[in-house]
Amino acid sequence: MLPVIISLLVLNTLAFLIPKRLSKIEMYSTSLFALLWGHVVDMALDLKLTLYYYYKKGLQWVDFMVPFLIYPSITILFLNFYPYNKANKSKIFYILGWSIFSITFEAIVDNTGFFTHVKWKLWHSAFIYPLLFIILLWHLKLIRKLIKNN
Repeated sequence: MLPVIISLLVLNTLAFLIPKRLSKIEMYSTSLFALLWGHVVDMALDLKLTLYYYYKKGLQWVDFMVPFLIYPSITILFLNFYPYNKANKSKIFYILGWSIFSITFEAIVDNTGFFTHVKWKLWHSAFIYPLLFIILLWHLKLIRKLIKNN
C-alpha cells in the first residue's frame, strides 16, 4: 500500500508544481467534473456491480480518499500537457500514451491489494481510458466556450 500512497503523492506534487497552461477555473471545473464522474462510475462498478473494489469490499474511507488524490492530479497533468496545436497524430499518440500509463498504473495497484479486480479485466480499461481522456477534453472545450461567452 505504501507504493500506491507514494505514487499518489508524487502525482499530486507534479500537478501542483508544473507550470500551468490551464486557468484556475479550468483546473477547478475539470477536476470537479472528473471527481463527480469518477464517483458515479465507482459507485456503479464497485458498489452495485462488484466489478472491482478499493482496499476492501464495500464502502470504505479509501473510496472517498483515492478519487480526491488521483482524479484531479491526472486531469490537470493530462490537460496541461495535451498537444492542442499539434497534428491529430500527435493528439492520438498522447491519448494512447496516457491510456497505457493508466492501464500500467492500474495493473500495478491491483497487484498491491489496494485495488482489486473482481470481474473487471484490464482489457476493459484499454477501451475505457481513451474514451475518458476524450471526455475530459470535451469538458474542457465546453468550459472554455462558457468562459468565452460569459
